[in-house]
Amino acid sequence: MAEGLSTGEVVKEIKEHAEHASERRAMLSIVEAVILSAVAIIAAWSGFSAAKWGTESSLELAKAATTRAQANRAFQESLTLRVGDSTTFNAWFGAYVSGDRRAAAVAERRFRPEYRVAFEAWMATHPFTNPNAPPGPAYMPQYKPTGEAESAELDRTADEHYAAGQHAARTADDYIRATVILASVLFLVGISSHFPIRGVRIGLVCVGLVLLVVAAGEILSLPRPP
Repeated sequence: MAEGLSTGEVVKEIKEHAEHASERRAMLSIVEAVILSAVAIIAAWSGFSAAKWGTESSLELAKAATTRAQANRAFQESLTLRVGDSTTFNAWFGAYVSGDRRAAAVAERRFRPEYRVAFEAWMATHPFTNPNAPPGPAYMPQYKPTGEAESAELDRTADEHYAAGQHAARTADDYIRATVILASVLFLVGISSHFPIRGVRIGLVCVGLVLLVVAAGEILSLPRPP
């Protein structure tokens, strides 16, 4: 009996091999299509999230700047009131130590209601006989010029807005980094079909798949868009 394959069997083997190769190529093309589809969807979401967080950062930083300006205005108001209170107190003090009770009474009537509270608390410490008394009403805990507490509160709010803006900017950068990784996946999988060598094509697809998993994991770890 003749050894080896007949011509018909050889043709059959070649045909079956070609069919298997065609099926493998088709399967690889399907995998590439699935990866590209996933990348397109995830990249669109990542780009949208980066844009939203970028807008959020701009809004928070703008709020921080506006609130800081309000804090500065409130602080300037408190400084103006401090100067006015010091002026009226100096007038009272000069009249009091010179013995001009009438002038002292007139100066005292010009005290602001908020300053009068601190003045009366200071007088209760007997400042002219008590060496441990505070130097003046402005050193009393009751002295709280209008705008001072508001300025401190606005400064704290501005710091919070600034921190939120910085956090939003960093989050936007993280989403952009993930989008860049996804763009690399698109490039690798896109060029893989141009290589006739199946091993090279599979290698590029595998690298792209790994990068896709890395990018997806990073996106899942980030906060959702505001």
